[in-house]
Amino acid sequence: MTNLLQKSSAGTMESSDVLVEMEPADGLHIEIESAVYQQFGQAIEQTVRGVLREQGVENARVRLTDRGALECVIRARVETAVRRGKEAR
Repeated sequence: MTNLLQKSSAGTMESSDVLVEMEPADGLHIEIESAVYQQFGQAIEQTVRGVLREQGVENARVRLTDRGALECVIRARVETAVRRGKEAR
């Protein structure tokens, strides 16, 4: 298990992308804002939780602002934000 050391982000607010923002926290808190939340919110959350589990992150506040990103884009953005958050400055 590794925890985040600092705030981090990845992605943009452009169409077909997702902005992922993370920060250290007690426990795991995921917030998702998406125009397609009703249809895909559960799948987006499962993807995020899966990446966090693979990366060994159990304590983080994660905010996603989705603009219609595909699953592979969501995975890539979450992985990048995790790596950036684990880096010591």
